[in-house]
Amino acid sequence: MEAPTEIRLSKDKRTLTVTFADASYSFSAEMMRVMSPSAEVQGHSPAERKVIGGKRDVAIMTIVPVGNYAIRVAFDDMHDTGIFTWAWFREHGRAMEAKWQAYLDELAAKGLSREPRRRT
Repeated sequence: MEAPTEIRLSKDKRTLTVTFADASYSFSAEMMRVMSPSAEVQGHSPAERKVIGGKRDVAIMTIVPVGNYAIRVAFDDMHDTGIFTWAWFREHGRAMEAKWQAYLDELAAKGLSREPRRRT
């Protein structure tokens, strides 16, 4: 898989833009967090996959290269176990609208919200 030519984090740390030679995709930190390829989110089988709500305000703290094929992203909610491969960015970038709508539909079906829980 071809590596990106640029990976740029916005100043507010809420958008990651990944540019390949032929395309550029902008991912919200929220989308990356709730669709993280980590076992915590994806489980070890499709039946174990979790729908994560409450991450509208999440931001990216750090990005660390993983070999020549991926990056590890640490979010400000302390989630840092997902390895985002170049193939993940291509797949999710190309199908971003459909994947996001499927996520919103799953949230609604489970009675969850994108809004973080407020502490009382």
